[in-house]
Amino acid sequence: MKKTVAVVFGGRSGEHEISVRSAQSIIAALDREKYEVREIFITKAGEWQPGPLLPQPGANAGIDVVFPALHGTFGEDGTMQGLLELADLPYVGPGVLGSALAMDKEVMKQVCRAHGLPVVDFTIQFRGHLDAGAIAVKFGYPVFVKPANLGSSVGVAKAKDRAQLESALEAAAEFDTKIIIERAVIGREFECSVLGNDPLEASIPCEILPSREFYDYEDKYLLDKAVIELPAKLSAEQTAELRRLAVAACRACDVQGMSRVDFLMDGATGQLFVNEVNTIPGFTSISMFPKMWEYTGVPYAALLDRLIALALERHETKKATRYSK
Repeated sequence: MKKTVAVVFGGRSGEHEISVRSAQSIIAALDREKYEVREIFITKAGEWQPGPLLPQPGANAGIDVVFPALHGTFGEDGTMQGLLELADLPYVGPGVLGSALAMDKEVMKQVCRAHGLPVVDFTIQFRGHLDAGAIAVKFGYPVFVKPANLGSSVGVAKAKDRAQLESALEAAAEFDTKIIIERAVIGREFECSVLGNDPLEASIPCEILPSREFYDYEDKYLLDKAVIELPAKLSAEQTAELRRLAVAACRACDVQGMSRVDFLMDGATGQLFVNEVNTIPGFTSISMFPKMWEYTGVPYAALLDRLIALALERHETKKATRYSK
């Protein structure tokens, strides 16, 4: 019997357009012999078309599982996951805690550091209390400036001097009240996909060779000039360590289902740093989460099957939980 999959996409975040592209790829690849597909589009104004999911068990008749293809705020940060928990609907990807924790770059790094995982030195500032001078004293230049709760490199900038830093802080503050500033690591960028509930599995990693100063929004989605090396040119030991760290970061952040973990490698020392954990990675035709799994032996359509099965498995496991005496 076919399962009805509700693909939710769009949304109010700065990653709205990427969400639409991810959803289009997912919808096109879902096997119609296995699934009925229901499309739920959320406009930039937050309007649900054709209508909203209701936060009440049994109120969303006909939906067997939800596939959130929402990136960023109001979709990847635990808010949508909370709605789906209230509605008692199975859904693809991590739960409320893992989603919220990984979305906040500061909290994610604090948790990873508490688990002994390597992260780049960073500091935090807040909208209305920006102080470029304090950052320059702490790190010097260059530094990376990012909104703490956004993805796809939206609002991210590399600052090489005081003027660029002040401009970057103001720009990042437009997208979040909290801004994270990181010491720039001069070296290489890697990504690794993670899949599963328990156990978690890591894919073969890839290396990103940006065409610009760093792998920014334009390089990711507009220019089509970045070079991807899959598999990454690493030694067997380096590959094994990167995959180990990817799984460890997901375990530390309570991330199940799926994620893409991004890494930096210091060019001088070879040290790896966990940079970000992305709980709803891109699913566009150029996105690396499915490409890495395809290289590892899980084609796109089979990957969607696996993600849906993991969502149903986790939901079934939760049914044994008591919520009252």
